Amino acid sequence: MYVYEAFKMAIAAIWSHKLRSFLTLVGIIAGIASIIAVMTGISVIQKTIEKEMSVLGTQTFQVQKWANGPVSREEMLKIIKRRPTTIEQANAIRERVKTVDLVGSELWSQNRHQAKYRDISTNSNLTICGATPEYPENNTHYVRLGRNISNEDVRIGRKVVVLGHAVAEKLFPWTDPTLKIIKIDGLKFQVIGVLEEKKSAFGGNFDNYMLIPISRFKRIFGMKDSRGRDLSVNITVRAKSPELLQDAIAETRSVMRMERGLKPSEEDDFTIFTNDSNIKTFNQQTEGIKVGAFVIGIVALVVAGIGIMNIMFVSVTERTKEIGIRKSLGAKRKNILMQFLLEAIIMCNIGGVIGVGVGIGLGNIISILTKFAATIPIGWAIVGLIFCTSIGLSFGFWPAYKASKLDPIVALRYE
Repeated sequence: MYVYEAFKMAIAAIWSHKLRSFLTLVGIIAGIASIIAVMTGISVIQKTIEKEMSVLGTQTFQVQKWANGPVSREEMLKIIKRRPTTIEQANAIRERVKTVDLVGSELWSQNRHQAKYRDISTNSNLTICGATPEYPENNTHYVRLGRNISNEDVRIGRKVVVLGHAVAEKLFPWTDPTLKIIKIDGLKFQVIGVLEEKKSAFGGNFDNYMLIPISRFKRIFGMKDSRGRDLSVNITVRAKSPELLQDAIAETRSVMRMERGLKPSEEDDFTIFTNDSNIKTFNQQTEGIKVGAFVIGIVALVVAGIGIMNIMFVSVTERTKEIGIRKSLGAKRKNILMQFLLEAIIMCNIGGVIGVGVGIGLGNIISILTKFAATIPIGWAIVGLIFCTSIGLSFGFWPAYKASKLDPIVALRYE
């Protein structure tokens, strides 16, 4: 019951000095808002990136020559010297790894291309992927209309193409594109299907590419890039179940090392990555920003806490006579201590709630200006309010303790 009375008295004391309370709250609001704004902004970007990085299924991983994510210049020079991963190695994984059920191969064009149907042309910014039939399943980008590339298409090297959604919309805005003949850089291909729409919040080319059989790709473009280096095949592998993912990765790694003739003492000259490793890499890259924002916010909160302590000392001085009256009427030291502590904690949390609201609003400006999905970092909001309570306790304790120690006789004589 007393806590409730102390709470009401604390609210009344804060309300009776509105301007002073507001000026005290500015520091708390700024500190919490700075933390929450940065964390919200990162969360908005992170959720979008995680969604777009999740092109591989929950039980799928990729094997390739190149590193996953940014590396140092020295590392990149080593990676460039690696031998390419090959279709033969993909076949070895398919035949010898018993924990997988789908193994696909992909080759991506290094240049940009143009597609044309009659008098309608796309921009010269299309990408071509030479793929095997496992592509849609392993990349979670499925065929919406028509059919996928078949094993027969790959075996014969047919001139067939599956269009990305944006390409189909451009060339065939009002008609079904299946079985139509288009030209890609002047070469004729028959359209057999259209991929489902898969927009990118970053303006990526998820819908702006085309699939052709990997055998046809090799005939057209060869196996050399524009610098004369051997093209490396991206190998996508799907485990039979999510539970078998780590076993499948271990077995695949063993087969790849054997196929590439690596000695036990030699490190892998290929990269294996999953959705989780992609996301982990991004999270590591944003750690510094999070820590920086947290430190800046904590400094602001400490400064605000010092301000609160000074204001509380002023409040104790102003209300010395009130404290003396309350003590003479039977109030105990713990009652006085609780009242002033509650006042400091409530003031901090009012600022904390406002700061959380301001921070979430500022952080979500990114989602307003882009196609990113808005988010509310509940975890960080709770952490912010816990810090506010801690600041109130830490910096409000000494003034509250001083108030509780006042001699009632001396306090009653105070003018």
